[in-house]
Amino acid sequence: MRGKQTVRDMFLSMGVIVAVAGVIYIANPHDEDADPLKAVDYRVELTTAQRAAPYPVMAPEGLPGTWKPTSVSYARQDGNSWHLGFQDPDREYVAVEQSTEPADEYIAKVTHDAEDTGKTARVDGETWQRWEGPKYDALVRTGDGATTVVTGTAPHERLVEMAQALEPGSES
Repeated sequence: MRGKQTVRDMFLSMGVIVAVAGVIYIANPHDEDADPLKAVDYRVELTTAQRAAPYPVMAPEGLPGTWKPTSVSYARQDGNSWHLGFQDPDREYVAVEQSTEPADEYIAKVTHDAEDTGKTARVDGETWQRWEGPKYDALVRTGDGATTVVTGTAPHERLVEMAQALEPGSES
């Protein structure tokens, strides 16, 4: 008799647990159409980087709202590295990377081993080198004490669009 009560109690306990878990699952909203990638507000980090970096920190101005900022960082210990990542309107990745690290090492790192094609692109009167790689393509420009890289999985036209939107920030 004692063994049957234990088995019966176990099934009752499991039933209660499953019922409670079901209620919790149903009570939590589920939006399968929601974008799991959340936009970030990069203004505070941008202001901090502009004050700390020994070069003019670049950030886009005037991009349409269909460009979503997704990641931001500034690391003084890593060559004053500035990173600002976006998702473009076609859901491709585009990032602005800047650093005072040696250019060849830095470009290889942020582009995942892209190589200089020997081609250039003119963007708002500036000459940018075109790099292509197995993972990311890039536009690269050196000057003002830093290497600036616009890189990502997006096509060349989107990289140019980002490069055109870049403006040096001013300290607040």
